[in-house]
Amino acid sequence: MSVPAAYIGVIVIWATTPLAIKWSGESVGFLFGVSARMLIGVLLASLLILVLRRPWRWHKRAVLAYMAVALGLYGSMLMVYWGAQFIPSGLISVIFGLTPLFTGVMAWLLLGERSLTPPKLIGMSLGLVGLVIIFRSEEDAGVSGSVWMGLSAAVISVLVYSLSTVCVKRLNAQVSALEMTAGGLVIANCLYLLTWVLSGSELPRSIPDRELWSIAYLGVFGSVFGFVMFYYALSRVQASTMALITLITPVLALLLGYFLNAETVGSSALLGSAMILLGLVLYQGELMRNRCTK
Repeated sequence: MSVPAAYIGVIVIWATTPLAIKWSGESVGFLFGVSARMLIGVLLASLLILVLRRPWRWHKRAVLAYMAVALGLYGSMLMVYWGAQFIPSGLISVIFGLTPLFTGVMAWLLLGERSLTPPKLIGMSLGLVGLVIIFRSEEDAGVSGSVWMGLSAAVISVLVYSLSTVCVKRLNAQVSALEMTAGGLVIANCLYLLTWVLSGSELPRSIPDRELWSIAYLGVFGSVFGFVMFYYALSRVQASTMALITLITPVLALLLGYFLNAETVGSSALLGSAMILLGLVLYQGELMRNRCTK
């Protein structure tokens, strides 16, 4: 698989994931939605390893890498699924657009990547201003505290996801993207099972078709093929560079939410979203110019 093909695949999957997340837990609950998704994912990933006769290594560095992947699959996904109950799916993708900013800072601190140049610092500032505008727009609209909790959960999810990405890059376990995904899913599923038992949740009596197909889509593409492509590309580029894919997904997700789920976003929230996207353009501006000159 080529790196450009992996980029395109991840963009498509990430653009459709927020809406699928929202649909997957509408009546069955967010915990069942994410747990079922991860169970499908680990079964499929394990099957692929057996069918393709790929090695599945469990040495110390590989296990640490799987734990780093599980940090994102469990910590980040659990927060975003919970937060998706309270905010539009398009807004989730916009907030995830902050991933390059947080990833860049963590890569600078943990990986020593010299990527925080003045243009990127300006872009980071604009992104943070945009996030503040989104929060203030909800406050001015007099919405309930649950929306604030949803927005906060999405921000925490981005932080955890960025940390997971940088930790995987730092460990450099030298295992395949499929191994990385499957190993992370195994650990994440154990954590979801523990959460399910401790929460006292029960299986739903029925699952509406749209939720069933959303869970299946997320389990197959969101949890396996998307992450395989993501970690395949991540192993070949800088962690901060990989975050480029979040530049276009917020726009696509907002459009999908509007046309397919009748979601509306206020003018102030749209202004905040535009600030975040402008910040991303500035943040990655130098990289884009360098690519154009090659």
